[in-house]
Amino acid sequence: MVPEPPPLPALTRAEGEVVDACLAVVDLLGRINPSRSTHTYGALRAAQALVGRAEVLREALALMHARGESEVHAETLARALRVLDGERRAGRVTLPRERRS
Repeated sequence: MVPEPPPLPALTRAEGEVVDACLAVVDLLGRINPSRSTHTYGALRAAQALVGRAEVLREALALMHARGESEVHAETLARALRVLDGERRAGRVTLPRERRS
């Protein structure tokens, strides 16, 4: 039986949108990563989608700023990212370990 993940921390709507948009951007960067992809078409589609997701991220941050949310609560947002499997997802952006023969 898979253990239930911890609950998400309390976030404002804009913070939730920032977390979601960040993870979407990370997922797309992972698909674009030439050290992990196998086809140019999939990487091209991910690169095209990246523009739109970056705009969503920008808008969420602009909304936070406009509402007077001038501080990023990094610890809380990091906890939310971890609950949403952000560490594994971000790992696809990095280079894979070199295989030794």
